[in-house]
Amino acid sequence: MRSDMVKKGIERAPHRALLRAVGCSSDDWDKPFIGVINSFSEIVPGHIHLQTIAKAVKAGIRSRGGVPFEVNTIAVCDGIAMNHPGMKYSLPSRELIADSVEILAQAHAFDGLVFIPNCDKVIPGMLMAAVRLNLPSVFVSGGPMLAGKFVQGNAARSVDLITVFQAVGEVAKGKITEAELQELEMVACPGSGSCAGMFTANTMNCLSEALGMALPGNGTIPAVEERRVQLAYKAGQQAMETLAKDIRPKDVITRDSLYNAFVVDMALGGSTNSVLHLAAIAHEAGIDFPLSWINEISDSVPHICKLSPASDYHIEDLDLAGGIPAIMHELSGLLKLKANTILGKSLEEIIAGAKVKNREVIHPLSQPHASTGGISILFGNLAPDGSVVKSAAVASEMLVHRGPARVFDSEEEATAAIMKGEFKSGEVIVIRYEGPKGGPGMREMLAATSLLSGMGMDKKVALITDGRFSGGTRGAAIGHVSPEAAEKGPIAALRNGDIIKINIPAHKLEVELSQKELEQRLASLPSFEPKIKTGYLKRYSDKVSSASTGAVFAG
Repeated sequence: MRSDMVKKGIERAPHRALLRAVGCSSDDWDKPFIGVINSFSEIVPGHIHLQTIAKAVKAGIRSRGGVPFEVNTIAVCDGIAMNHPGMKYSLPSRELIADSVEILAQAHAFDGLVFIPNCDKVIPGMLMAAVRLNLPSVFVSGGPMLAGKFVQGNAARSVDLITVFQAVGEVAKGKITEAELQELEMVACPGSGSCAGMFTANTMNCLSEALGMALPGNGTIPAVEERRVQLAYKAGQQAMETLAKDIRPKDVITRDSLYNAFVVDMALGGSTNSVLHLAAIAHEAGIDFPLSWINEISDSVPHICKLSPASDYHIEDLDLAGGIPAIMHELSGLLKLKANTILGKSLEEIIAGAKVKNREVIHPLSQPHASTGGISILFGNLAPDGSVVKSAAVASEMLVHRGPARVFDSEEEATAAIMKGEFKSGEVIVIRYEGPKGGPGMREMLAATSLLSGMGMDKKVALITDGRFSGGTRGAAIGHVSPEAAEKGPIAALRNGDIIKINIPAHKLEVELSQKELEQRLASLPSFEPKIKTGYLKRYSDKVSSASTGAVFAG
């Protein structure tokens, strides 16, 4: 065993002395050491309960003869970090998480790993680490939050965090009062778990099933249910099985499993951040990942499940409808069914008995919400290396749009202008210098898009940025524009009034300027001056690659 490096032989007596200090006995020297990589945090609602999950995982490991060691990584709550400088640290935390897992696993010579993520950047960070280390690994998330119930008169509707963000826009527009906003705030997030819609965290937890790295139910069993604890116990047991069979992440995360993940993503209308994260995971695995590949998949996969923010259904409804196994069973003719999983079974075997239990939540392929997938990649003279839009959440009247640009050089400028109503119907709001280098950190623009949605303007204006959007974003919101402004991408050349053309069905994002004019404007711009010149964000800005390649560390 790999852990023999720290527990076998005369020269390891000092190591054993230290291991005894943390509770090991002589009986443990012949047992596998399993690292339980937890991301418990008291500031993140999706992670507040993860000690309970870890306890069940450790019990499962012990039941099969392993020795578990719980260790921790950081976690950021994107909702709390939103719309202030803290959001600059969200995406960069992904690389820190991957690096810290590598350090923990290598320094302590674990034989296998169980990963306990839940929220946005923790899941991809841990998946990147799993591939990098290539030790037998199992994932079990903390599960989704239940939707809140907002009572108005005799009726109650399901609400979530995005409802609150949108309600801020409603207050700014005079549609509701601040007192009503406070009532909503009190009930929108009723307990632990990742926010209740098909946002980034739940997208990635669901896709962990499609990738084959997690047990069925990982993405959808609610955080507060005992089934989630039972799943954690099984994950601990499965870690020992995976170790015994020597199943490693690179046996599971392959081009076929990435293809399957995107098929499921398109069917769900998942977060645009999945593009960024799956690209980073592919990079760690050494798998070629052209953005054009995503459009090929999207064009062939119907959108069959529409959840918040695109509908009033939530993850708990998908769970009751059969969860991700039911989605994959419905998509079986489109999937690479021979793909491996950490269960030692093919994907085909895992989904064989799955059934769709609610056709309102999971439509048949013959009656989809849309004939193509929920995410589209747009190219053109404004985004030569690509941009990303959650097409499933775009109103039909905005799928093709032409309008004048209103340009802002930061999220703060744009948000302040939107709050004051300093924009017109038909315009294309541009937020630039918010990319991986320019931000730095590629902030999410959820506040801006939620304000527009709450004001009822998501069907009347578009928004493009070299930053990111939350999985909760709705409307013609196009992010990840590459190259970014800080790298003198074409978005840096835009001026107020330039006519921008958006054609999502045709995968086009263009500005009505000649190539010569674009080049002249870019040549006249001064060199980009970094906004932050010290600390981790300075190092991140120096190393990070384009969003089109996953915003990974280059070189």
